[in-house]
Amino acid sequence: MDLVGWLDVAILLSLLQCIKGTGTAKQWTYAGAAGQSEWPVLFHECGGSSQSPINVDTSETRYDPSLPEIRPLGYEQYGHEPFTLSNDGHTVMILLPSWMGLAGLPWQFSALQLHLHWGNGVSLATGSEHTVDEQSASAELHVVHYNSALYSNVTGAKTRENGLAVLAVLIEAGEETNQAYANILNYLNRIRYAGQSTLIPAFDVRTLLPKDLSRYFRYSGSLTTPPCHQSVMWTVFDEKVKVSFSQLLKLETVLYSDSAERNPLQDNYRTIQPLNNRTVLSSFVPVSANIYTAGKISAIVTGGLCGCVGLALILYFIIKAIRTKDTARDVALRTTSDAGTNEEATPQSKP
Repeated sequence: MDLVGWLDVAILLSLLQCIKGTGTAKQWTYAGAAGQSEWPVLFHECGGSSQSPINVDTSETRYDPSLPEIRPLGYEQYGHEPFTLSNDGHTVMILLPSWMGLAGLPWQFSALQLHLHWGNGVSLATGSEHTVDEQSASAELHVVHYNSALYSNVTGAKTRENGLAVLAVLIEAGEETNQAYANILNYLNRIRYAGQSTLIPAFDVRTLLPKDLSRYFRYSGSLTTPPCHQSVMWTVFDEKVKVSFSQLLKLETVLYSDSAERNPLQDNYRTIQPLNNRTVLSSFVPVSANIYTAGKISAIVTGGLCGCVGLALILYFIIKAIRTKDTARDVALRTTSDAGTNEEATPQSKP
């Protein structure tokens, strides 16, 4: 890479630090004294009413047939220039050239970077930031873009409404190795410590995304890290991607959030934020009937049991009433029969 190329990378890194808050004097972490509970104090916008991530309740989403399929632009045209992979102490990140972008949104958006969020190597059920019907995934990929139609650079876009657009991909663990994600995960040993960067071979970024880009959820939210600017148009894909168990374990255990092996870089996901009456749109009609939370299952079981008990009681009283009626009828018939028999048995007097 020539000097101009390195200068471009340096400038972009500084801009991305502004986006993530690492370029400010205020330091933050996911836990501890500067952890998530303190973010609204340290960064006032983190206490705003349109924060991310959220839980997508599919039964409450609004179907919008006008939402088009997301179309990546230039994702596959990576050329021969390597990507820069870095560990900033909060996540693993790849800088993307600005000529990559997105279509299928109200404006033209140019690519900035992609990064990941994950858990701690213990549970496969935690690690993603967004949840769907209260179900989390093992990890989550974010591909960040800025509104290049309205703003000349990310500095002008990052604090404005719809200034940023982020694609969110939920990641699950499976049996097979994901070759697309191997383009990132195979190089994590080079950036084990915070502040380290390395050059890696460029690859088709489209391969990191789900195959179906037409099914997604859309809402207005924020950056999920300080300073939490409420400027993001979120696209959360319905289809998940899978990496192997060993790939996920590598992501969860190789990196450190400092310059020594003291603090493993784990659980770098923000907790779910209140929806606060925001509308979540869907580009398709979600089938939520086969997805139940523990609360819904409990309510269904309780309702079913109550219904069965009620039905049993009704049947009991109906049967009891029928038996009582039959008994009364039998008694009446027996009484009548006995009366007739007695009448025949009584001799009649002669005149």
